[in-house]
Amino acid sequence: MTDHLPGLSDDADEGDQPSLSAIREALVSWYETDHRSFPWRETTDPYRILVSEVMSQQTQLSRVVDAYEAFVDRWPTVEDLAAADRSAVVAFWSDHSLGYNNRATYLHEAAGQVVDDYDGTFPRDPAELQELMGVGPYTANAVASFAFDNGDAVVDTNVKRVLYRAFDVPDDDVAFERAATTLMPAGDSRVWNNAIMELGGVACESTPSCDTAGCPWRRWCGAYQTGDFTAPDVPEQPTFEGSRRQFRGRIVRLLGEHDELELDTLGHRVRVDYAPDGEYGREWLRGLLSDLEDDGLVRIEEGTDQVTARLR
Repeated sequence: MTDHLPGLSDDADEGDQPSLSAIREALVSWYETDHRSFPWRETTDPYRILVSEVMSQQTQLSRVVDAYEAFVDRWPTVEDLAAADRSAVVAFWSDHSLGYNNRATYLHEAAGQVVDDYDGTFPRDPAELQELMGVGPYTANAVASFAFDNGDAVVDTNVKRVLYRAFDVPDDDVAFERAATTLMPAGDSRVWNNAIMELGGVACESTPSCDTAGCPWRRWCGAYQTGDFTAPDVPEQPTFEGSRRQFRGRIVRLLGEHDELELDTLGHRVRVDYAPDGEYGREWLRGLLSDLEDDGLVRIEEGTDQVTARLR
């Protein structure tokens, strides 16, 4: 353990050399006393947790709450989502600005897998959860943790920032994984992963709020003691307004409203400054449509006199 978190052991005295148990108890007590309320924290339904995790990828949580509640109101069970028309799911995703539309496609496909391959019962193990379409190691572990209390330590950008500052863990994925695993009490992945991510989200942000958030690790935190709050580089979420992602969403929404649209007709509806031979013209629009075609969302039909697009 001391290789993963220098100076820590299970039996160290509290003070400059805290015990793992003291660190764990402090964080869990802080979290259970007061934490942000999100609807997906009030359920252990793996379907709803999966929905929240997919929605939260590179999307601000403030935007996710309303979308999540509307989504599970419309498709309350995994069976409902599996039976839904895929274009309706994609249109919902686009309307709520939830990021790349292929996530909606993958979520719909994963629901079908759960119904068809698992008789409607989610697998409980992170490795088996990764067999679902679009579910990578992080999402699988989150679902296993929050639905079944059966996950490993979650390591996201918030957790990395906490570990780097508090315990001087080097900026290395393997080191972060080892340190996070050392800290997490065995068999308590649900509360622990929620707690340490909450710490990174409300107290140890890029600009920390150690005192105002009452960080439970201040007495032991190296960054708090030295005032050096540098942290690993964290990629910023790209601006949505004016992005290709925004225009892909508009295309999907328009094609959901119409059976099909001719290329220039679609272009003029997608953006007001569309000009067939201009910077934002046919070549630009064909690039967006090709991306959507690669994602299995759109079909481009080349006619004798015109090019049309429609949802798959």
